[in-house]
Amino acid sequence: MQWYFVASLLTVLTSSQGILTTLSQSNGAYKYDYATVPFLAEVFKLAVSSLLLWKECQKSTLPKMTTEWKTVALYPIPSIIYLIHNNVQFATLTFVDTSTYQIMGNLKIVTTGILFRLFLGKRLSNLQWMAIVLLAVGTTTSQVRGCGEASCDSLFSAPIQGYMLGVLSACLSALAGIYTEFLMKKNNDSLYWQNVQLYTFGTIFNLARLILDDFRGGFENGPWWQRIFSGYTITTWLVVLNLGSTGLLVSWLMKHADNIVKVYSTSMAMLLTMIVSLFLFNFKPTLQLFLGIIICMMSLHMYFAPPNMLLDMPLTVKPDEERLIEVSVDRRTRS
Repeated sequence: MQWYFVASLLTVLTSSQGILTTLSQSNGAYKYDYATVPFLAEVFKLAVSSLLLWKECQKSTLPKMTTEWKTVALYPIPSIIYLIHNNVQFATLTFVDTSTYQIMGNLKIVTTGILFRLFLGKRLSNLQWMAIVLLAVGTTTSQVRGCGEASCDSLFSAPIQGYMLGVLSACLSALAGIYTEFLMKKNNDSLYWQNVQLYTFGTIFNLARLILDDFRGGFENGPWWQRIFSGYTITTWLVVLNLGSTGLLVSWLMKHADNIVKVYSTSMAMLLTMIVSLFLFNFKPTLQLFLGIIICMMSLHMYFAPPNMLLDMPLTVKPDEERLIEVSVDRRTRS
């Protein structure tokens, strides 16, 4: 399976995630406990991965599965990082409004590139760094509203704590992705075995959150197992299926591609969601959205296009000049 097919599918599923979540509301409110959705999504991912691992074990050649406790003990860490990230998100929203938070969230595009270089040792060319910055600029441009609106003024009027927490949130989000890629590529273990470990701990952490919510609410709505399917509709189940399938695709990309591909997929998904919203929710198109799409498409081309497509070559060159150009392109690719 080619990575660009998986990335395209991830873009479509991610873009439909917000739309399905909105459609699952009734009169602007959730009739179900939204905390049960990620829990059921983790259970779905664990069940699918376990089934695929079982089928893989039926083959004549058994898949590689590392069971040393030192290796297994690394798998709860992504869940812990995401848990801290979620709390930082809530803390950030106490200092900034939703629009400002959305715009600051685009910092994770740049922080992913930085951590990608620092922790995984992956080298990026100057053109690729420019493309990553352009992607962040493009997604931010598409989210900025008219400067006559209050949201534009609030972007630079939040307390310093809000900006610091926003940067921390972006770093944690990038760190979780980079660490997951490190885990998936650390050895040649079966992807499904690695997923089983990841989603086992993910299920445990989400279950712990449901139990904690019960104690915080004084069991006002009953224990979690009594309300887990309460208020669920077909659309709600589609949200669970979508969230679970998205997670499985991300783990495949972490194993066979990298975080930058995932970042591009999710960024393009955000733009696709805005376009689809024009038809579903009477979302009004803006100049900023149009410019943001153009910038993101330029970034996509700059990052993934071969170097010879990005450099102007003379139509006719002498053999010595041709050899010099090839060396120049090779050096620029490696830089």
